[in-house]
Amino acid sequence: MSLIRPATACDADAVAAIWNPVIRDTAITFNAIEKAADDLTQSFAQKRADGHAFLVAEAEGGLLGFATYGQFRGGIGYAHTMEHTIILAPAARGRGVGRALMAAIEDHARANGAHSIFAGVSAENPAGRAFHAALGYAEVAVLREVGFKFGRWMDLVLMCKMLS
Repeated sequence: MSLIRPATACDADAVAAIWNPVIRDTAITFNAIEKAADDLTQSFAQKRADGHAFLVAEAEGGLLGFATYGQFRGGIGYAHTMEHTIILAPAARGRGVGRALMAAIEDHARANGAHSIFAGVSAENPAGRAFHAALGYAEVAVLREVGFKFGRWMDLVLMCKMLS
């Protein structure tokens, strides 16, 4: 069983080690810029300051993955609508770690007034779409060719779950 807790500066290198191969080698994210430990440490602090969370799952002294969320779009009109990111280490997949992280993120968001939470899932990530569907997320839109990576355009699937 894994421990889910807020990320600290001590986790920055491990989070980068999980996130950067996904950025570098997959179409799961459209981002092509790898994460630096210093930037992640700042992100952890900013999430806390904003009343949001950046959580990690830990077992046997190592990180298995992380999840974070923030406001879906800027402005007061979106203050109760969130968007999350979840990334697992390959060895953590299929072990319930993702479900536990999502439950923790959703509980945190709900407790802080979130009404809904979105997942932006690459259309080239069928496992991510299935994972979110199993957690009660509904596909609400396909944004055609909004991502560009590996020399090609990619679609983004928006999935939503109501929290209240």
